[in-house]
Parts: sequence; C-alpha cells; structure tokens
Amino acid sequence: MLLRQQLAATASAARQQALWQLETFHSSHRHRGRRSSGGAAPWGDRAAGALLPPPLRGCRRAWRAGSLPTSALVEGNGSSAAPGPEPLATEGEDTIASLVTGGSRSGAVDIIRVSGSDAVQIAQRVFWPQGRFRFGWRPASQRIYHGAAVDGEGRVIDEVLLLAMLRPKSYTREDVCELHTHGGGVCAQRVLRACIEAGARPARPGEFTLRAFLNGRLDLSQAENVLALVNARTATAADSALAGLAGGLGALVSELRGDCLEILAELEARLDFDDDMPPMDQDALVADIAALQQDIEAALRTSRQGSLLRQGLQVAIVGRPNVGKSSLLNAWSRTDRAIVTDIAGTTRDVLEAGLTVGGVPVTLLDTAGIRDSADAVEQLGVERSAAAARAADVVVMVIDAAAGWTQEDREIFEALWGAPGGGGGGGGGGAGVRGPALLVANKSDLAGAARRGAAAARAGKALSLPLLAKETFAAVVPTSAVTRDGLPDLDAALLALAGAPQLAGGGVSWAVNERQAEALVRAHEALGAVGESVAGGLPLDCWTIDLRAALLALGEVSGQGVSEEVLDSVFARFCIGK
Repeated sequence: MLLRQQLAATASAARQQALWQLETFHSSHRHRGRRSSGGAAPWGDRAAGALLPPPLRGCRRAWRAGSLPTSALVEGNGSSAAPGPEPLATEGEDTIASLVTGGSRSGAVDIIRVSGSDAVQIAQRVFWPQGRFRFGWRPASQRIYHGAAVDGEGRVIDEVLLLAMLRPKSYTREDVCELHTHGGGVCAQRVLRACIEAGARPARPGEFTLRAFLNGRLDLSQAENVLALVNARTATAADSALAGLAGGLGALVSELRGDCLEILAELEARLDFDDDMPPMDQDALVADIAALQQDIEAALRTSRQGSLLRQGLQVAIVGRPNVGKSSLLNAWSRTDRAIVTDIAGTTRDVLEAGLTVGGVPVTLLDTAGIRDSADAVEQLGVERSAAAARAADVVVMVIDAAAGWTQEDREIFEALWGAPGGGGGGGGGGAGVRGPALLVANKSDLAGAARRGAAAARAGKALSLPLLAKETFAAVVPTSAVTRDGLPDLDAALLALAGAPQLAGGGVSWAVNERQAEALVRAHEALGAVGESVAGGLPLDCWTIDLRAALLALGEVSGQGVSEEVLDSVFARFCIGK
C-alpha cells in the first residue's frame, strides 16, 4: 500500500512538472507562431511535439493519461534530476551567526557567518544586492554578490559582499551565508546585530565545527585538528594539523574498526553455527589481533610529536657567570635579546627568546649566573634561575669549553640536581631539577687556534665529568656562540631529548592528542585481553566482550558513540566563530 502511494505521488509530481514545462515552452514561442491571416496559434499537438525539446515530446498525452514516468523528465544530456538534500542532524536547530575573523581594529575586512535553515531568509532581510531587482531575490550557491547591508529599518549600515554556500556544499552542510564587511570592528558589529535582529542566534564557541561534525562533514578527530590548525604556532604544526584534517587518523581508525568487526562477526557466527563452520585457525586470529595492536602502537608513537608541536618546549639555560649563556641565547635565537658584556653578573633576571627547532616552538630562558653574591638584586636573580630550571621542560647547562669542568660548575650542578648520595636534587636545598638535561661546552673557538677543530669534535669525549653528571646529561654538545659552530648539533640533541628526533629531518604527519591517545590505549588493552582469552582457552563469549570494548574505544577516537560530555569538553576549547 505504501509503495503504491509513493508511486502515485511520484507520477503526480511528474505530471505537474511536465505541464509547467509545456506551458513555459508555449509562452516563450507563442509570439513566433501566429498565422499571417488571422491570429490563431497554429500549435496543435503534432506541431507542438515537433518543436518541443526531445525530453518533452509525447509528454502531453502521457500526463493527460496519468501514465507519465519519471524518466520522461530526463534532461537532454541523459542525466536525471538531482535528488533533494538529505536530512541533517541539525535540522530544526536555531540559525546561528558570529564574527569568524579576529575582529582586530587593524584588519581591512571582517567576515560574519550565518548558518542554519533560515540563513538565506536572514540574508534576504539584511542584504540588498546591487541593481534594481531586489524583490524576490534569492542567492545561488557558490556565488558572490555585491550590495549593501541594512538594519531592520532599511538603513544602509555598510557596503558588503555576500557569499552564499547552500546545503550541502558548505562547512556545516547547512545553508551558509557569509557577509564580508569593512574592517575596524564597528561595521562588523552593526551587521552582526542586524543578523541577530533578523532571527539568528549568537553562535557558541566551536558551534560551527560542532554542526559540521553532527552533520557528517567531519569526524571528531578531524574537528580536533581544526582547533590544532587554528592554534598552530609553526608551519610544521600547521602541516601536521592539515594531515589530520585530511582524515589520516580517521582513515586508520576506520580500517581498524573494520578489521575488528570482521573478527567479531566470525566469532558471533561461531557462537550460533559452530557445527556448520570449519575449525577456527586460532594462530591466525592471534596474528590478526597482534597486527591491530601494532597499528595502534604506531599511532600512539605520534603522541609525543603532537604534544611538542602544540605546546612547544621551554628550555632554561643555566651556568656560572661569563660562560656565554647570553651569547648562546642570542646566537641560537638569532636575536640581540640579551645584553652581553665581559662583566660577570650582567644578567640579573630571566630573559626570554623564541625560536623554532624542527618545527617545534621553543622558548629559551636566559638565567642569571648562579653564584654566591652579597648583592641582594643578583641573589634574587639566582633564585629565579633555580625556579626557571625547575619549571623548564629541558635544562641546558653551559660550561666554558676551554676551562673544562670546574669546581664552580660542580657546585652549581649539585645545587640544581643534588650532591651524590643526597637524594638527587632534594637534599642540601637543591632546586630539585627533574627534567631532561643537556651539557653545552661553549666557547670552543677559544680552545686554541691550532686545536679549534679537534676541540670542537672531541669536547664531549675529552671533558672530564663526574659519574653523576655523565648520567644526568643526555648529551654533551660543543658550541661556539661567536662562530655558530655546533648549533645544528644542539638542535638535533634537543629534539632527540624531547622525544621527537624525526622532526630534525623535517618528517611530520598527523599526530594523536591526549584524548585520542587515551582511547587508543584502552583499545590496545582490550585487544590484548582478547589475546589472553584465546591463549587461556576461555569461551568465545569472553573474546567477543573484549572485542566490543575495543570497538567502542576506537569509535571514541572518530566520534562514533561518544558521550555528550566528551563533545562539550572538545568543543569548549574552540573560539567563538569556529
């Protein structure tokens, strides 16, 4: 019965469409068909059929008889009429509007985005296209219009461009209209107020991207990479976010879930029809589970890289006075941030300088030379040096390559990392430095003109260090702040110490964040439990329970079956307008 009703409705709509097309055709050609003798239109069925386009020939009798098939409305090139847009998950939600540019007063252009089922109607209320034909105007998709923005009383408030992106060809897959206003903030705020008065609601943080996720435009991992791209501090971080936005992680998770589903389907079938199926190859099953775990481990190894690209590194440069800490900061960052003199104790406070190492944003902290001093100001700077070393991600201790490891260097080392047998940084009032550390033998150019090349090459090996210092420092890097020798080696040592040596060679791809890594770890553990169940000879029911747990964890990465609390946590970090 339902099928008959659907077919009847389709035929009725087709008949109405054919009638409209015939009447339009006659109206456009009537002025060319009048007889010279008397005015009656010559259009009979045969004449009309001869002049009608091929798709419309014979349509008259068909729609009169009620038997016009939908194929009769095929265009001349053979393509059928496009189906209507699919229903959206956000159907019926409020239409939202927001300023999507920074709103800086120095910007030349601001953009206001309106998204939702009423976006076109709101655009019709607040935008007057240039020209005479304003009434009944409706924007076409992927078109730009020039005109004026008006308020509720019809007063012009700005000269704007309108860009229309109708569903589903938009960022949110809803109808989207963007109004490009003059910059400076005032014009954009007036146009935004007009959109809200016309029926839009101010968008919440991340709501545009949330709607893109809900409507299937992005998965959750891609949505998170939108935020990573907006917050990227280096080109490498942006490239990594773009790789994730292109679906790199989502494609991997989709493949992993598909493999898990295949295994689960076979196990479920064996629970019901085990007698009718061949014996199970448990070794092959264990191998498949191990392969899935290896793929997850490979994804988890990108977590450190992603953290570095998002958050960067804070590196504290410490050491005794006049070993070249400030010179090293200037040379490494290619700035003149720090004052350099021959007077010991020139630096009294913590100075910052930024640079990029292998795509990782690095903040260098030049600290005061650590020594006992009667000067209250210098002593305060020494205390701040110890505090900076405790808080830094990496500590770089600088010594004089020509002087070698001195008694003063030993005292500074024990003050920061602790004396032997003193608890490692906690005893003797030590600063309690716990992070990774590098030792830089600076001023290698002063080791003697004849021995300069050999000293730069052998400084790390020839340097006599206490056993505890050798265990503390991951590498000893000879450098010269004057000639810049050794700085590339220092970059590579820093990236290796930070856990992302591949960035030194420029290698970058998508990376998982903390939320995704936590879900992947749970999936890995669930798959491990499946392997243990197989090895322990447990029933198939136990295998399927752990496989379902792995599927749920993998689904959380891409947003399938994720809770509302997780969505709120993800999109709350977005800015308004994204």
